[in-house]
Amino acid sequence: MKNFEKISNKLNELLIKNYDAEQGYIKAMHNVENDSLKSFFTERSEDRGRFASQIRTQILRFGETPKESGSFTGTMHRNWMEFKTLFTSNDEKVILEEILRGEKASLEDYNEIISETDIPENIKTVLVSHRNSIKNVINNVPKLEQAVA
Repeated sequence: MKNFEKISNKLNELLIKNYDAEQGYIKAMHNVENDSLKSFFTERSEDRGRFASQIRTQILRFGETPKESGSFTGTMHRNWMEFKTLFTSNDEKVILEEILRGEKASLEDYNEIISETDIPENIKTVLVSHRNSIKNVINNVPKLEQAVA
């Protein structure tokens, strides 16, 4: 039982971060005019919503209670991103830089939990899929930066 609670707590941390990322992508989508970026941010928001749903399901399988919303830190990051874009000449580039920074932090969070030895394989498989998607985003952001430059 204690192990289930420990795993559930770790999954809840990822869940909150996915809520935050989903909202961050929605906010980013509203702060750009480039249609390709809008589409990219919409797709990433949908991905993060799906990730959150899958993590929620795993937490419920443990009989634990999933968190229902994002964090104060995530809200502050979104507000900071909006503030920065108000005072820069290339808003889209700044937004992409912040997205890249956030995705790299997410990658670290996923790598940390995946490396845990007490995570069941079925959960690890889900998390590895999420991590690989995040890696793909990290690899594509520089291409998007070049496209909007």
